[in-house]
Amino acid sequence: MTIGSLSIILILGIVNFVLVLFQLSTGLRWIKVPFGVHRKTGIAFFITASVHGLLGLIVS
Repeated sequence: MTIGSLSIILILGIVNFVLVLFQLSTGLRWIKVPFGVHRKTGIAFFITASVHGLLGLIVS
């Protein structure tokens, strides 16, 4: 499963890494955002991590 020449699993892994960094920096108040933004990105992280893990299990 690829988009162009990149694996979908790789793309989701990179997106998850960015979302984890954002969640960490907003949770520790390094970046100040409203709580709603922090919550919505947490939900997005949960969804992308679930899809990333499911695709990883299916492919292997």
